[in-house]
Amino acid sequence: MFFTFALISLVSSAVAQDLGVPLSWRELNNSRPLAERITIAQGAINEMTAQLDASTGEFNGLGYWQSGNVFSVLANQDHLAGTTTNQALVQNNLKLVFGLWPHYDQFGVSHYLRCVRYNDDAMWWAQAALYGYRAHGDAQLLANALDVWTHVTGYVITPADAAAGNQPNKDFAIESTCNGTRRQLPSLGRAPDRGLNPVATMAGGVFWRPTTDDTSVNSITTGLYITLSAFLAEYTGNATYTNAAILSANWIKSHNINADDLVLDTVDAADCTTSPATWLFTYNTGKYIEGLSVLAAVTGDSQWSTLMINILNAGVKTTVWQGTNGVITEGASPTSDNDGVGFKAVFIRGLHEAFTRSPNNSALQILIHSYGDVQYNALLELAANGSTYSSSWLGPPQAFTSWGQLAALDVLTSNIDTN
Repeated sequence: MFFTFALISLVSSAVAQDLGVPLSWRELNNSRPLAERITIAQGAINEMTAQLDASTGEFNGLGYWQSGNVFSVLANQDHLAGTTTNQALVQNNLKLVFGLWPHYDQFGVSHYLRCVRYNDDAMWWAQAALYGYRAHGDAQLLANALDVWTHVTGYVITPADAAAGNQPNKDFAIESTCNGTRRQLPSLGRAPDRGLNPVATMAGGVFWRPTTDDTSVNSITTGLYITLSAFLAEYTGNATYTNAAILSANWIKSHNINADDLVLDTVDAADCTTSPATWLFTYNTGKYIEGLSVLAAVTGDSQWSTLMINILNAGVKTTVWQGTNGVITEGASPTSDNDGVGFKAVFIRGLHEAFTRSPNNSALQILIHSYGDVQYNALLELAANGSTYSSSWLGPPQAFTSWGQLAALDVLTSNIDTN
């Protein structure tokens, strides 16, 4: 769709919910028709898929988790454009990688570190499998995602684990609650008016690494688990996944959101120490937005949509990762790849999911549309070299890099819908 609202209308229509579009943002609209937007996005995808290593299912120049995110875009491109252009690549390679690495849990030489495993790596690929299932209806991809969910669930802190102070797959004592926060819930087996039971709020946190000694519980791993659980709840109707998503959503809500409604990074389960308050990354906020938007749709519980809107509004207006012109500056790395290059793409994907699941909130949709067009126009006008893009969205254009292309793909594909 193409929004033709005048700028004053954009702002005044959203004032009541404080979702106004900042006047300082760069280029809030574009007039490219749908067919052109689809062509632009698919052209960028074609440049990326030329880097595919058919023996590994990964892409030259990218890390393992980043390669999984390329397949997320391919699946979403087909879903949004109503095509099957990328179907074979998505299905064949997601199945190939699952066969190479059971549970998508890579162990061996990675792009950055040797012999290191991460739960979030597995879930990036599982998320791609769910997008592939949504786009193409391949039951095997749904089964792969279910397998990963079961695998990672072994590293979630359950209420019983938190209360006991230990987790069966870890060899250290864990804190029951951190930062002085305890959530009060009705006692199990009792009527709600007969007393409240303190529930340890570390429940729902997901350990970053599946090793016995790693103590880190972080927002991206937990946010991925929320999103994976919520999608599985939606596709299967099984309350087990809904309850898992709620528990983990409460962990981030209780422990890892700062006063500005941005999602923080890490809590140490052994001693409650936290990552620096300056560790603010787009993908933590973006993945939580995505998970909350699906969870709100599954449960019909307005607390999740309200929380999602507050965090989204903060995320698109903060100056932590963008200038006053609204263009994201995080992950601008023209000469070498790093994890941060892929973060902002995850943020844009989360915003798009919120857009699709908020059809009755015009102010929110206008805000997301405007923010998306700010990034889209910057890419096409400042950072494009034909169908390839710099990871610095403010430019200048440069020769093709895999990581620059990765960062741009979600913007181009999401804009098929949000524009």
